[in-house]
Amino acid sequence: MTVIYRCPKCDARFDPPRAEESDCPRCGIWFHKWNVVAEALPPEEIHPLVVPAEAPDSLSYYGRAIALVFVALWGIRLAAMDYGEGEIGGSFMHNIVLPIHEAGHVFFMPFGEFLAILGGSLFQVALPLGIGAAFLWRQRDAFGAAICLWWAGASLVDVAPYIWDSLNPQLILLGGHTGEDGPHDWIYLLGRLGAIKNAHAWGATAHHIGTLMMIAGVLWGGRWLWRWRGVIKPGSSN
Repeated sequence: MTVIYRCPKCDARFDPPRAEESDCPRCGIWFHKWNVVAEALPPEEIHPLVVPAEAPDSLSYYGRAIALVFVALWGIRLAAMDYGEGEIGGSFMHNIVLPIHEAGHVFFMPFGEFLAILGGSLFQVALPLGIGAAFLWRQRDAFGAAICLWWAGASLVDVAPYIWDSLNPQLILLGGHTGEDGPHDWIYLLGRLGAIKNAHAWGATAHHIGTLMMIAGVLWGGRWLWRWRGVIKPGSSN
């Protein structure tokens, strides 16, 4: 009978050793399911940051495939919006990231005025990256991390019109005003940096980087689906 002295996922040590048919008391994986993964994939594909604890069931696999197609199509729509006109401000994506943006101002308030104002834009991009890192490092869920990378890219695309607008403010902001008659994060930030004349270049760069991040997230998620295409389990994992 095979016995387990060390968890292959969380590296917990067992004394006395545990049976292969048991689970890890720390992270909960079933050791024999982990071994199925190791046997199903070639050695070069076994990496602790990209391989989950067990093969996905068919419901999870095809559900994720549908989700990936959805975000890919949504990403195309977001990337095609005119950042010079702030078109994304009327989108559903903007409604998702706006509360996160406002929370960022509050979270960064203890660190001074500059970071409190930067914190809105920073937090709406950093939050999905942080969630993605948790998916990757704690859950070994590369697909979840890929979707979070897409989300971070979409959030950066959402910031781009705000940056662009700081040179000649036209956008209607949350308080119902424009940057000419009320507070505007990026007029303040770029003004402090002495870069307000480059606002259009900064805004375009943010849009293009965000688009590349969305593409990278979709490609990463597609790679995950391709890797597991031949080893999914029937039925539910429960």
